[in-house]
Formats: sequence, structure tokens, C-alpha cells
Amino acid sequence: MFQGGGDPIRQGLVASLNRPGGNVTGAINLTGGTIDAKSVQFLRELVPAAASLGLLVNRGNRSADARAAARELRWESQVFEASTDDDLKTAFETMAKGKVGAVNVVPDPFFTNRRAQIVALAAQYAIPGSYSFREFVTAGGLMSYGTDLREPNRVAGNYVGRILKGEKPADLPVQQAVQVELVINLKTAKSLGLTVPQSILVRADEVIE
Repeated sequence: MFQGGGDPIRQGLVASLNRPGGNVTGAINLTGGTIDAKSVQFLRELVPAAASLGLLVNRGNRSADARAAARELRWESQVFEASTDDDLKTAFETMAKGKVGAVNVVPDPFFTNRRAQIVALAAQYAIPGSYSFREFVTAGGLMSYGTDLREPNRVAGNYVGRILKGEKPADLPVQQAVQVELVINLKTAKSLGLTVPQSILVRADEVIE
């Protein structure tokens, strides 16, 4: 049973989403495309004075959607790669030295597993950040726009019960989480000297104070 990001077909876990065909199935997050673009748009609204945007990506991961969104908003962007803890420190140090005004963390399991470290680095260098999941915001991040991770958890739990009752993973389609949420941390915004526009607050699914 798997849940979270990544392409299970590309990873060799399943033959197809509708017919996994093997011994594993699960749920995957909705990422990329309009999700990444909308995240950048919300961040732009939050920090309109920021001259440039940093895109934090794991090496080999995509950043095309976020970069395209930045271009549409006429926002200069720069990619920072990180695949180790030291890389993360170096990336934020470089952003701070280059006076990057905000950072968008492109979805990746490596980043999700190090959300506390990433949020702490963003706070240390006073760089407003947007993230993929609310767990970053509850850890102290500024904002998130992306899949509600509780949805794939529910799918996984349901599938475990069905498998225990005799159904085969090969016959259970991989489900894609589709519920998307915008979460804002007002305490973090205040610490960064930001005023969250009412236009964003009224669209937020959750506001942390």
C-alpha cells in the first residue's frame, strides 16, 4: 500500500492506475500543472513587493509549471536544487545572499519529510514561502496550496480494510486525491511583516492564528 507523491507507473509499482496488476495499490496526490501555478500566484499576491522568486526543487524533479507561472506574472525566478540536508542549508543561504524575495517549494517527498527544517530555514532568513501541504504551515510555514493529505490517508485505510477482507490489490484502482486546500499562517505572516490581503483570506480553507 502506498500513498503520497510520485508517479507509481514510472516507479514500476503498478502497470496502470486503473488496473495495478500486482501486489500494491494506493492513493497519489494531485500535483503539478494548475496546482503549482496557483501556488505561485497566491504567493505573488502575498508578497507583491518581492522582486524575485526562488524555486526549491529536488534534483531531477520538475519546476516547469511553477516557472511558467512566474513568467506569466512577470516575476523573475531562479531554481535552487537540493537533495541533501546540506543542500537545503546552502540553497537558503544563497537565496538570502541574492536577496530572493520569496520561495516556492516544489512538491517532493524529500521536502515533505524535512518540512520542519525547511520552515526553520525560511524563518531564519526571513524568506516568505509557499508549500504544497498544510503540514508545512502547521509547522510554521507561511502558506500552502495543494492536496489535503488526509484524503489519500482515508483511501489507504479503506483499501487496507478491503484487502484484509479478501480483495486483491491488483483489482483496486490507484486513486488520485482531488481535494485541494489553501492554508494561511497569520502568525508567520506577522513575523515577516506581511499583511495578508482580504482577497486571499476569503479564499482560504484554513487560517492559522
